[in-house]
Amino acid sequence: MPMSTPAPHGAGVDPEDDAPPDPAATTTADDLTPTAAVRAVRSRVDVQDVRPPRVHRPSDLLGVTLTALLAVLVVILATYAQNTTTGVAEDVQGFATLLRRILFVPVNVLVGFTTVVVPIAVLTELALRRLGRQLLQSVIAAVVAMLAVAALHWTFSTFGSEDLVSGLSVRLGGVWALTIPEYIAMLTALLTVSGPRGRRRSVAWSWNLLWLTTGVVIITAGVSLPGLGLSLLVGRLAGLAVRYLGGVDPERAYGDALLAGIRRAGVEPATVVRVPDPTIEADRTPATTGALALLPEGTPAQRALVRASGDRLYDVATDDGRHLDLIVFDGDRQVVGMLTRLWRSLRLRGLEGRSALSLRQATERAALLSYAARAAGVRTPQLLSLAEAEDSMLLLQEKTGAAVPLSDMDSDDVDDGVLDAIWEQLSLAHAAGIAHRALTSDVILVECRPSAPRVWITAWEQGDVASSELARRMDTMQLIALLALRVGAARAVASAARTLPAADIESIGPLLQTVALPRRTREEMRAHKEVLAELRSALVARLPEADVQPEQLVRFGARTLLTIVLTVVAVFAVLASVNVAQIGPVLAASDWRYSVLVFALGLVTLVGAALAFVAFSPVRLPVWRATLVQTAATFVSLAAPAGIGPAALNLRMLTRRGVNASLAGATVALVQVSQFVTTLLLLLVLTVTSGVQSPAPFSVPPSVLVVLAVVAAAIGGALLFPGVRTWAQRTVGPTFRQTLPRLIELLGQPWRLALALGGNVLMTMGYVLAFDAALMALGQDASLVEVALVHLTGNAAGSVIPTPGGIGTVDISLTVGLTTIAGVNPGVAAAVALLFRVLTFWLRIPLGWIAMRYLTRVGEL
Repeated sequence: MPMSTPAPHGAGVDPEDDAPPDPAATTTADDLTPTAAVRAVRSRVDVQDVRPPRVHRPSDLLGVTLTALLAVLVVILATYAQNTTTGVAEDVQGFATLLRRILFVPVNVLVGFTTVVVPIAVLTELALRRLGRQLLQSVIAAVVAMLAVAALHWTFSTFGSEDLVSGLSVRLGGVWALTIPEYIAMLTALLTVSGPRGRRRSVAWSWNLLWLTTGVVIITAGVSLPGLGLSLLVGRLAGLAVRYLGGVDPERAYGDALLAGIRRAGVEPATVVRVPDPTIEADRTPATTGALALLPEGTPAQRALVRASGDRLYDVATDDGRHLDLIVFDGDRQVVGMLTRLWRSLRLRGLEGRSALSLRQATERAALLSYAARAAGVRTPQLLSLAEAEDSMLLLQEKTGAAVPLSDMDSDDVDDGVLDAIWEQLSLAHAAGIAHRALTSDVILVECRPSAPRVWITAWEQGDVASSELARRMDTMQLIALLALRVGAARAVASAARTLPAADIESIGPLLQTVALPRRTREEMRAHKEVLAELRSALVARLPEADVQPEQLVRFGARTLLTIVLTVVAVFAVLASVNVAQIGPVLAASDWRYSVLVFALGLVTLVGAALAFVAFSPVRLPVWRATLVQTAATFVSLAAPAGIGPAALNLRMLTRRGVNASLAGATVALVQVSQFVTTLLLLLVLTVTSGVQSPAPFSVPPSVLVVLAVVAAAIGGALLFPGVRTWAQRTVGPTFRQTLPRLIELLGQPWRLALALGGNVLMTMGYVLAFDAALMALGQDASLVEVALVHLTGNAAGSVIPTPGGIGTVDISLTVGLTTIAGVNPGVAAAVALLFRVLTFWLRIPLGWIAMRYLTRVGEL
């Protein structure tokens, strides 16, 4: 693109003169240093700008994520809905065979033509247009797509389940064959990178030909529907990934396109100078960062406007000597803003309005808010006109004169006159029903004058007309928070009290939360965490009846996301781990009365765990709520190793009730230690009792004794090494130091120790008796000490090997224990273990999910 040296400002420049520039003054982009700002003259207009050579579009990254999720969904559907796919294939098999015979030559010719001619045509057009980089990226994407399909084909064939292979297979020549067509993935990736179909004629008809080919192949049963969908998605994924990593030519308005847009807005420019901001993500490359540094800095107000909006800003000097601000909204950056607003509108109650769906909608919304604010009497830059150029929207507005942003002012310069003027401007907007929604120290500009300060409020892009009362309360809260960061909490509250009614000030107390603040203010508040507490204290000092208890603003947070994740994990764990075909016969063969007893005893264990938790708690806990927490832990255990889920929920309940983290941790650790000690004592008591009362005392098999001896010798030998002793002390020491002070404190309250002991005994014996009842349900008999040893060994294995819920490890350990210790037949032992786990683990999960939802709703978790 030819460029020429700029004409001096005001040196005989005639904006109406369309004569071409002097060829002798013409240079090319190669004549410029990589870090120099691009400086061009278009019709004798001085344009100082930086055009990034490549941009990484966030929309491509979003497409990669969504495409990957869709590909995973196709694989899941091919696995679990493969019966439907197979049935459809069988239904059309006769018609497909006949159609293949009739169209044998055309179908093969069409596939071959598409596979060979399309890449040649597209790559030829890219070569003729001298788009060498895009040509290379297209070839790389095609190769990556073919390699990815080949890798998937090998992986599914080698490690895939029979259902997955069947879902991706089609009958060819009387034999089912796994089909993921590589040529479709290759063409999809190639066309994805080659450019938009609206600008490449070969790309446009190639997409049409590709869809025609895939339709014919599907009708003739040449490929399975999941296989075709997976191939298309893999190709799209490869193309988007290569396009994002390699970048694309920017489709924004630069150079001639930018000048044409300014002229369409009704302004003839003399100079157009970019106001730099190296923080814009799309311009963060070494070349553009260095080039931006060489541009004029602009006024403080302009720099603040760039920080507040994150969009490109230009200083436009007109031929009549005026200076205007040109804000450029780019389509590729609009995706990020749209997703951010959408996320906040979904997550926060009433804090965000409707998310703009397009670049034009976002621009029209900004214009509407600017006009509405001016009509309400708010001092904001006047919007002059709008225009469109390439994939950008242009807004021309007046400058704010000598105003400086509040963020650049010293606290000593912000006197009561400035504070009152700020509140006055916001009150004018609220009186007209307008909310700003993103008040930061960069959008408030102050022009200091001898008579009285003038305050401007800018960047209304995220605002609302006809806003809700909550939105206006949020504005008030955001303003008082940012003022507190500048002048202190007391002065901020006092300035609001001089302008606002007491009821309005009192209403913002529950909203004083970092989650409701704009990003810039939120970052400053996190660096000065004491300011929010000082604000609440200042509000209470001025209005003693004010409620400053935080209001629930988040529709869903980490707890809700955890619940969703656990639900998904539960579904897949049940599908993958529970053999439904085996459960039916086992339940049918069992005595239903003992089965009911097993389930009831499993519920009794929850009450025992709750009693121990209540006994050790430093605050008063209702037994019913504590029982619900233990019930919820049965659901959480699906995603946590055995024993971890209850401890985490106990800790959460204590902290939600005001117990500090260290004391809550010591309490939870003491509960776990007490359960371990109680279990050992019970095992010892059962062993002694069994030996006294039974004519054939319990004897451990020699193999078990050998294993125990080897384990004990290994532990003892390991402790001889200083490193192992240090590790053991480091591992056990913190728990001991946590629990010892709390235990000493509880020694003066014997009733708590008795309650904890009773709860632990109830929990442990409940499981042991439930396991014994499961044996009786299938007609088996064993001594109570054998049952206890088998059960406790199984639970220990579940804790040592950290699988979620002890799935697999506990079941196998119970089966092996019954076989080796109790002498039960291996097949019967597996049935007993399955029955016990179904009744005391799997059937309690729905109850745990209900308890989790209830406790989350009432604020206990």
